[in-house]
Amino acid sequence: MLYTSTRDKTLRVSSSEAITRGISADGGLFVPCEIPHLSLEDLKGLIPLSYIERAKKILALYLTDFTPEEIDSCVQGAYQEGKFDSPKVAPLARLEDHVEILELFRGPTCAFKDMALQLLPYLLTTASRKAAPDKEIVILVATSGDTGKAALEGFKDVPNTRILVFYPENGVSAMQKLQMTTQEGANVGVSAIKGNFDDAQNGVKRIFTDAAVTARLAENGLMFSSANSINWGRLVPQIVYYCSAYADMLELGEVALGEPMNVVVPTGNFGNILAAFYARQMGVPIARLICASNANDVLTDFLTTGTYDRNREFFTTTSPSMDILISSNLERLLFHLSGDDDAQIREWMTALSKEGRYTVTDAVFQKLGAVFSAGCADDAKTADTIRGTYEQDHYLADTHTGVAIAVYRDYREKSGDTTPTVIASTASPYKFAKSVLTALNGKAPDLDEFDMTGALSEQTGTKIPAPLASLRDKTVRFTGSSDVADMEQCVYDMLGI
Repeated sequence: MLYTSTRDKTLRVSSSEAITRGISADGGLFVPCEIPHLSLEDLKGLIPLSYIERAKKILALYLTDFTPEEIDSCVQGAYQEGKFDSPKVAPLARLEDHVEILELFRGPTCAFKDMALQLLPYLLTTASRKAAPDKEIVILVATSGDTGKAALEGFKDVPNTRILVFYPENGVSAMQKLQMTTQEGANVGVSAIKGNFDDAQNGVKRIFTDAAVTARLAENGLMFSSANSINWGRLVPQIVYYCSAYADMLELGEVALGEPMNVVVPTGNFGNILAAFYARQMGVPIARLICASNANDVLTDFLTTGTYDRNREFFTTTSPSMDILISSNLERLLFHLSGDDDAQIREWMTALSKEGRYTVTDAVFQKLGAVFSAGCADDAKTADTIRGTYEQDHYLADTHTGVAIAVYRDYREKSGDTTPTVIASTASPYKFAKSVLTALNGKAPDLDEFDMTGALSEQTGTKIPAPLASLRDKTVRFTGSSDVADMEQCVYDMLGI
């Protein structure tokens, strides 16, 4: 299995090189040159397996330069007993007839990013021994909230790595900020930036592709890699849980072998739903991929018109991990749907950078429409959905999952499509306790962050996740904030070079 760049399809690298580099030197993203296939019998064979065994089978198809022993060590380390509070790691929970919630927040930071970021440190350290044995790896991360903490926790004190995280100072929840600023570990650094997530993401990509910065790191025995979903090592573990979800739907009798399911994903940077697209391309019977956005509905407009336009008002919402106007992983999808047309991708991405918009060809737009549906829900609709879902279905959803449920119900009503459906739930409601309590009660609680989690637990009879409850006693370590223009110097300062 070899990988190429979305902006230079003549490039060929191994999975180890793709994971170690994180992003191609040309600014493109690494994608597999071919997508492996799962037969229906392969999917049936997943049913009796544990999540660890399922993950090993799927990852082996993509990471062909890893030995079976290396894959086993990586997966066992990531998903070992005790790291996730469910033995199934990514369990399904019944919402209503033929609709299941895929709970991806059972890991140590209570967000779906744990599914990949507990595994990525193992993949990256294994890969770097093959691809860059003489370098210390610097993980550079832009976060809209959940990726930062999950990456920090995953890479905490991992030998031969350092990790630096930038987050928008007014664009994450209070609990998300506390999770990052109290992070333990000798190899970690955290800084706020005066801007939004797109500013942070653009700054990180600019630093990544700056030859002078790369040279300065090399002089100090360092090299960059990424824990954002631009890194293939972040994306490939996410493919696993969609394959696993289909096996669980088979086991529950929600579908018969070969019958389709729909998948709904609350989406910001497009990585989580792209993983479901890869699972579909592998042969998992997924009929529709339903992309759910909040008020920052750039993806809804794109999937319904074919024009991507980030020139619009930016909203700070109650679902901050989706407050994104530049969805990086869309580039991978467009590369595949355009027939690996790297020249076309370069043209569209240049237009996005310079003009803030591009329009895909009719052929690509038709391919999008054959697979994707899209919708959006603002904060008010999300709050109504959280309250209604708790009262009627006895399921407590966070704000991002609330967006997904609202969009799914709109889609089902408009389309009449009652295909069995899996809705990805991306975070614990306790990470957004203020917004969830406000949704349930119709008014904001006059409580501090920790008292709000206690009030939510008392009102709903649900348990506060231990990793969040323990934050009360942790010391804030990182208080710095940087202008976007100063991010490069901030990197040097945090690295001490």
